[in-house]
Amino acid sequence: MNPDGRPPEDPLDTDPLARLQHEYDQRRLAEEKRNERYLWWYLGYFLFGIHLVAFVMILAIKHAG
Repeated sequence: MNPDGRPPEDPLDTDPLARLQHEYDQRRLAEEKRNERYLWWYLGYFLFGIHLVAFVMILAIKHAG
């Protein structure tokens, strides 16, 4: 409480720079989370593709001769 009895003001409400920094941090964290999710999907597709190619190559070698 302030000396005059009012509740303390939120620094994000009084300082526009702090508010912008907070919004930037929130957007950056959301984007980082989304990018990490995409990374795992790409890794999964890549590993699936590698195994599929290996299976086709093994199948081709077995049926070649």
